[in-house]
Amino acid sequence: MRIWNNTRLGNAFSKLLGYGVVQSAILAILLNIIIEGFGRQSILEGFGFMFKDPKVFFYNAFIIFVTLSISLLLKRRIFSYILISSAWLALGITNGVVLSFRMTPFTVSDFALFENGISILPNYMSTLEIVLTVLGAVVLIIAFIIAFRRAPKRKKKINYKLNILLILVFVLSLYGLTNLGIKNWWLSTYFSNLGYAYRDYGVAHCFTNTWLNRGISTPKKYSEELIISIFEDGIPVGNNKANPLIPVTLTAGGEVENKPNIIFVQLESFIDPYMINGLKFSKDPIPNFRRLKREYSSGYLRVPSVGAGTANTEFEVLTGMRIMSFGPGEYPYKTVLKKTTCESINYILKDMGYSSHAIHNHRGAFYGRDEIFSKLGFDTFTSLEYMNDVKKTPGNWAKDFVLKDEIFFALEATKDQDFILAISVQGHGRYPETKRIPDEELEVRITEGVEDEADLNAMEYYVQQIYEMDQFIGDLVAELEDYHEEAVIVFYGDHLPVLNLTSDDLVTYSVYETEYVIYSNFDLRKIDEDLASYQLTAQVFELLGIQKGILPWYHQTRKNYGNYLDNLEILQYDMLYGENYVFGMTNPFEATDLRLGIRDIRVDEIFDFAGSTYVIGENFTPYSKVLVKDDFVDTVFVNPQILRIPGGAGSSNPKDFAISQVGKYNYVLSTLDVE
Repeated sequence: MRIWNNTRLGNAFSKLLGYGVVQSAILAILLNIIIEGFGRQSILEGFGFMFKDPKVFFYNAFIIFVTLSISLLLKRRIFSYILISSAWLALGITNGVVLSFRMTPFTVSDFALFENGISILPNYMSTLEIVLTVLGAVVLIIAFIIAFRRAPKRKKKINYKLNILLILVFVLSLYGLTNLGIKNWWLSTYFSNLGYAYRDYGVAHCFTNTWLNRGISTPKKYSEELIISIFEDGIPVGNNKANPLIPVTLTAGGEVENKPNIIFVQLESFIDPYMINGLKFSKDPIPNFRRLKREYSSGYLRVPSVGAGTANTEFEVLTGMRIMSFGPGEYPYKTVLKKTTCESINYILKDMGYSSHAIHNHRGAFYGRDEIFSKLGFDTFTSLEYMNDVKKTPGNWAKDFVLKDEIFFALEATKDQDFILAISVQGHGRYPETKRIPDEELEVRITEGVEDEADLNAMEYYVQQIYEMDQFIGDLVAELEDYHEEAVIVFYGDHLPVLNLTSDDLVTYSVYETEYVIYSNFDLRKIDEDLASYQLTAQVFELLGIQKGILPWYHQTRKNYGNYLDNLEILQYDMLYGENYVFGMTNPFEATDLRLGIRDIRVDEIFDFAGSTYVIGENFTPYSKVLVKDDFVDTVFVNPQILRIPGGAGSSNPKDFAISQVGKYNYVLSTLDVE
């Protein structure tokens, strides 16, 4: 009888496993364990998640299950399992790899940054690792082809009506479970910290939300009256649609007396290393920045990202908008700003006679800045492709010293006042876990606080880069001390470095805090205040007595109101997605004709000599490439005045020649036709 029962039970179990629904459920659970394991850098922790928070774990498994249930409609069910499972595994593995490079998990927005990621891959991986990755991808594609050809087809007839009904039930159940989870607070679609959210709510749920939740939701009762109500409480507004709905104080306050040059220097991964608990150094890693903090306005700066996401801190500083109002993990540079302009410090200062310049010692196409900066009102953008004498770190990032001369060239290039955004890159991770800087070259050593050798190497490498960035800060300030024009410089860190820091490791108890300081070469009052990065421009304006622009004014006058952030989100929606009620239903900002490179590239002479063609001119860089009859030819950069074409150009007609500034992957930023 026992044998019969065991046999019968085994047959029943085997029969149960033959159902596609059961197969999908088991596979979904296994996949979720693996995916969560990669996200937690431990398969055991992924397995433990199932017991630690079973509701959230099985909800995420159900998301995977719903995608696997599509196989119920396919005859090649095994192959569909392989294909869908591979997609989920690719998500889990990619998230794990990304988390080893930075502190922010993998999101759908990263697909928009794919080209950027590929371009900096050599900074993170060795040549062998890149080759093995490519070979692995090729092997995977071949395996898919073999699996498709050899995977068995179902012989039984598929009951399409029943299976479609089942899939519909699964989808509706997922929708209901999601609402139930949000209502009962064991799920959320609002992620103040993406890293924590992925751990608390699961990779599948969070990644899906970074896909489905984009932009800013339409506010309740959105209308012209709602926008006008934000400017009440004694602030006069004009509601004539021929004029902007702007407080009179923003447009009729007369000329601003103090109009210095304004320079923002965004420092890559820059923090005071003493913010990290327990560390001691052979000498102060940032003496110049520390002196400025004592003597000028400064404070902690709450930024929207950690370990990555430079462009989002940049966006908040330039516009006064809050990234948290957008979809989780979203980069406005890659979404809404491709379609529209928006109010920024550039447009506001233009009305006061300023010119605006962006400078970045990295690729111009990174984050799409070469296109997006025109939507933010910049007049010029000088990227790495337009620079000479660039020195590199051992990690192959450009050092920041080159920015000083570029800043002063921009100041001298115009007669009027200038706004300059200088974007640093030297402090960029990943930081090597093996010794990359010989001890005799280290200016600052860690004397206490790090025991693990790999962590020590990474930390000392980072601190050495920060020390050199601080020297750049000191050099820039020293030269501005006696500059013939008044100037304000705002130094600020864009986010924490990728050093596996947690809140408990920091004196601020927050991984979203960097620092800022506002230096001036003239008397300017000192106000020490902790700010969010979207409040920084408003603070600078307030110190200078500038009351212009909707969002700067809003931050200056409303940041202590209870509905401050709610109304800020309403204004952001109106400006970017709504009817532009705040501007009289017309977006007043036109995209600029952005000039790439502030120096004039010039060709004076072209001649042949000793089998080569020489192009003589001015302001060439290592990224200058010669075109002959619209085709690129092999170009050797000799110096800023000479380019050489080995073997000759095959033409002596100057009209056949052009000079392009070309970035990685033959990306052409600008072209000069020779006349």
